[in-house]
Amino acid sequence: MEHVEGRQSVLAALLARQRRIEMVLVTHGAHMEKLQELLDAAAELNIPVKQVTSRELDAMAHGSTHGGVLAICSAKPRATAEQLLEIVDRCTKPPLLILIEGIEDARNLGFVLRSAEALGADAVLVKKHLWDLDSVEIARPSSGAYERLPLAQVEGVEVLQQLQRKGLRIFGCVGGARRTIYDADLAVPAILAIGGEKRGLSGAVRAICDVKITIPTGGAATSLSLSHAAAIVLGEANRQRRAISQQMDAQK
Repeated sequence: MEHVEGRQSVLAALLARQRRIEMVLVTHGAHMEKLQELLDAAAELNIPVKQVTSRELDAMAHGSTHGGVLAICSAKPRATAEQLLEIVDRCTKPPLLILIEGIEDARNLGFVLRSAEALGADAVLVKKHLWDLDSVEIARPSSGAYERLPLAQVEGVEVLQQLQRKGLRIFGCVGGARRTIYDADLAVPAILAIGGEKRGLSGAVRAICDVKITIPTGGAATSLSLSHAAAIVLGEANRQRRAISQQMDAQK
């Protein structure tokens, strides 16, 4: 079993209904009126809510930043290859996925998920052989996106090639690429592939990229953090897609 901590994360987990939640713990003296939506969601799912002391909750939680709310639950299930293909098939707009490779920091992944959800991504793929990231540390900075957004762990490139056969193009973010993110058409069905600061994208992923792109930068900084790079590329994809949508609406 795992813990989900904080009002926003626990509420998101309740509403997403992807985890098996055994119990919600709330500290004595908590402002129950601020937790009403959470309490209503728990009641609808027949999940017990228990009041405990702050000391008890602190002992279970990652420190004291839980905000007085903690849920005891199963791990969030990761999307399978079949589910990813179904997500793409159900999309009513050009699918937008983001592939993260070489992620080593749980909070960075949380920030990527938050940006991905806000900027229109349909799913996040993480290429990581050993999953040893702390789910609480992912969830905190994600602002609930960790619970809501499909997250798949992929190994090798077979799933990516299946998605390519579905019509998605892989845009690999690579330093020194000739084409910038502003020159590429990111409004098509796309997978945005971004590597970590240490090694970037692997040779296997680079080999199957349809287009290699870069984020133009200036100044003394030679690279961006993975989460910042992801937000910038997602932001440009979102801008292009919104521009096309606005043009189509204006022509109606």
